[in-house]
Amino acid sequence: MKEFSATQVAALVNGTIAGDGSCRISGVASLAEAESHHLSFLGNSQYTPQVLPSKAGVVIVESDFNELPPRNRCWVVVENASAAFSTVVAEFAPPAFLPSPGIHRGAVVDPDVVVPDDVHIGPNAVVEAGVVIGAGAVIGAGCYVGWQVNIGAACRLHPNVVVLERCVVGDRVIIHSGTVIGSDGYGFIPGTVHQKIPQVGIVQIDDDVEIGSNVSVDRARFGRTWIKAGTKIDNLVQIAHNVVIGERCFIVAQVGLAGSVVVGDDAILAGQAGVVGHVNIGDHAVVMGAASVWEDVEPGGKVIGDPATPRMEYLRQLALIKRLPDLLKRLEALERRLSEQA
Repeated sequence: MKEFSATQVAALVNGTIAGDGSCRISGVASLAEAESHHLSFLGNSQYTPQVLPSKAGVVIVESDFNELPPRNRCWVVVENASAAFSTVVAEFAPPAFLPSPGIHRGAVVDPDVVVPDDVHIGPNAVVEAGVVIGAGAVIGAGCYVGWQVNIGAACRLHPNVVVLERCVVGDRVIIHSGTVIGSDGYGFIPGTVHQKIPQVGIVQIDDDVEIGSNVSVDRARFGRTWIKAGTKIDNLVQIAHNVVIGERCFIVAQVGLAGSVVVGDDAILAGQAGVVGHVNIGDHAVVMGAASVWEDVEPGGKVIGDPATPRMEYLRQLALIKRLPDLLKRLEALERRLSEQA
């Protein structure tokens, strides 16, 4: 069992000690559940009241936390408590599971596909003709890799991922279970019988993207639906045809992007945000949770609400709405006075 002193933890995360540096930890836990041998952290101010009552022997905090540690406890002070805690958690985590290289006897791989020796293809996976697979890739059980798909080096497709024909997946991409890459875009010409519009483009996913479970990324009507390098997408996200998402974006759970939306680099779309078609979200913009975006968001903008409004304007509107009951009472009183004077 691994064990660290508070002083060793501080050295590991480039932090400083406040309190008893000899405190020892042999595991990690939340503030509410920790015992004396645990390390915990304060990464969100709403949990500040839990720090002092917690039994955690060592707590990682940031410099704006001003409470002194009780006897026989210790704080490790850092710039980013959450990141530092993750560093320590990695020391206690079990080794990552990586399947052994090879093609399972239950997999179906087209005989013309060249499979590098260090690639894993799991049971019941299907790999169609024309597929290119990079070195070190993992294609999990039950995955379907369609005709002429390109899977980059060191990719990992978790079980039951579907990547349909001609789509391109870059290096070191992680795709979690239940996600479908390259399903048809939602395009129809209305009529007595709705006419399907052919969706002949592809999906391109660049290097170092991670996509959560049960995500749908539709192929383009023409050209490509494009997710650029380093972007991280949470579970249950819908990305429609011809959407372009920039580099290093965060797309949080249950976000929906309609066709031809363009999201700039380093943007954040928080949970349940929705964006109508053909809208541009600028670089470094933040679309806050459950916002409904009907028009372009400027670079660096922060919007919230339905329809999405710049954050400060929204807060001013909200303050006025809260005053409405009092204003209504004052208006009714004024009307009564005027009526009495008539």
